Amino acid sequence: METRDLYQSSENEECLFCGIANKQTGTEIILSDNELVCFRDSKPGARHHYLIVPRSHVGNCKTLQKDHIPLVEQMEEMGRGILEKNEVRDLDDVRMGFHLPPFSSVPHLHLHVLAPASQMNSRSLVRYGPQSYWFITVDKVLHQLKTNNKVK
Repeated sequence: METRDLYQSSENEECLFCGIANKQTGTEIILSDNELVCFRDSKPGARHHYLIVPRSHVGNCKTLQKDHIPLVEQMEEMGRGILEKNEVRDLDDVRMGFHLPPFSSVPHLHLHVLAPASQMNSRSLVRYGPQSYWFITVDKVLHQLKTNNKVK
């Protein structure tokens, strides 16, 4: 299956992240490739808080299927790359994941990349921390896609 076939559409005119990915807003894209863009979160939960989004519209993490595994892996790789580019030294002190619906603020797949996780404030821990019931790590998403063909 072609990677592009996994997307709901190439662009959703009303989607904020489609607009950012297509350079229709003033948001600074700090890293990009043919499939993905990376920009800073407008309400950072850590000193380094980036969002990685597909250029083409993909729904939230619950819409993912096994065929999306390469896309999610690319998103994780770009997340690690932006941290390295910004000289984050401890890549074990990082949170990477997705908000589960209905807690997704924008209905376009976006990976949160936060560092240093050990310095997140209490508000950020509620939203992105290990005890958050509305945040699922990229590792858990990949595991569920590989074992269940979907995200529970």
